[in-house]
Amino acid sequence: MDWDWSSIGSVLATILFLRTAYCDFLPPEFHSFISFLFRGIVVRLINDAKILIDEYDVATCSANELYSAANAYLGARCLDDAAVVRLNKRRESPLPAASLPGCHTTHDSFRGIPLRWSSVVVGQDSSSYPFRSSSSAAEHRSLELTFHRRHSHVVRSAYIPHVLEEAERIASASRERHLFTNRAEIFGDDHRSLWSPVPFSHPSTFDTLAIDPALRDDIRQDLLRFVARRDYYARVGRAWKRGYLLYGPPGTGKTSLIAAIANLLEFDVYDLELTAVHSNTILRRLLASTTSKSVVVIEDADCLLDLTGRNKKKNKQDEEDPKSKEEEEEHTPASSGFRSSTVSLSGVLNFVDGLWSSCVGERLMIFTTNHPERLDEALLRAGRMDRKIHLSYCGPAAFHILARNYLEAGQEHPRMLEAEELLAEAEMTPADIAEVFMRCDAEGEGTDAAMDGVVEEMRRRKEQAAATASRGKLKG
Repeated sequence: MDWDWSSIGSVLATILFLRTAYCDFLPPEFHSFISFLFRGIVVRLINDAKILIDEYDVATCSANELYSAANAYLGARCLDDAAVVRLNKRRESPLPAASLPGCHTTHDSFRGIPLRWSSVVVGQDSSSYPFRSSSSAAEHRSLELTFHRRHSHVVRSAYIPHVLEEAERIASASRERHLFTNRAEIFGDDHRSLWSPVPFSHPSTFDTLAIDPALRDDIRQDLLRFVARRDYYARVGRAWKRGYLLYGPPGTGKTSLIAAIANLLEFDVYDLELTAVHSNTILRRLLASTTSKSVVVIEDADCLLDLTGRNKKKNKQDEEDPKSKEEEEEHTPASSGFRSSTVSLSGVLNFVDGLWSSCVGERLMIFTTNHPERLDEALLRAGRMDRKIHLSYCGPAAFHILARNYLEAGQEHPRMLEAEELLAEAEMTPADIAEVFMRCDAEGEGTDAAMDGVVEEMRRRKEQAAATASRGKLKG
């Protein structure tokens, strides 16, 4: 069939007539039916399925966590083949983060399924997003995930949870960890004002800890087992937390062990000063404002508050002698304009193992003390203090670690055997030995001089201990 200009004109006129008849003479219901039928045909011809992830949720006027998670996942996994990458460095992050610019595409695969991610940016009326700033309200950002229709179930049930898990891991590894301490005065109801943060950068690790290697490995395995048993804790009906009691003489490495635990698990540290907490209510608020992946530390628990039940005896005496109670209240700090602490043993027990202790998961609670016998038995029971770790004086294995860390000296050193024999009677803590090593290093002396110095200090301690024991026998 030969086409000429008159035939083309006739076809165009016919099409224009049909369009006019369709728009002006057919009812709207017929238009809807034709549109529905056409969409059904297109859907059957196209095998791709799409998932749209908006940056903001209009219904709740809040940021979409899935959008942030997908951005973090793409920045770490899927931007190697992207032609253009956007880099952004936040103040609390040590490294820049990559993201997919608008109107660009990258690819991923999961269980052999090809996936395509696209960043979509379209104009948007600012009235639709009143909670956003004026500079970004005109743009509506979203991520578009495209895949074959037959993989819809795998993508929704497995791939999306995989993206969320990977994004959480990436955020945990890249975030800057903090050391928090509670404020003495509480302003307002904002939970963020309850804690004062500083960057946490303690260098202690499990490889540098001067403790028995068997105990060190046991603690590390226990910690790694704890963080991997989220489903187990939920199945048995227990809060996802664990309590540790570290006890022993001063200088045996309790604080260093806490820092090593935080570095191993990449947790934040909340150093709770109980003397600055004025009531049990504020203590509960402090607990509720902590985050997951955190270590809550109460150091020198036997010195901060009376956790032995002696307050009950004191209250009983006050009831028997009201006059003495009134005289004591006149001389309390509260009467002088200061707020005294009313935190009780019951408040601390509820803090450790009450209903409020389950408000945040994946958390460690660590108490330290030099005198565990002074603590109330209710605080030490299983479920509150799950593990009691005794850190004692330096032994041969710990001494080898200290010599390696400070002097780079091995077991073949000629004075190592003599030092090991003296350790049993000298009663020197790792802090004492480390101080001798550091003093010799500061004076410019070598490894041999440092080993001579620590052996002489051990002998002096041994003679001092023997003299003390002989005086005790004479008095007896």
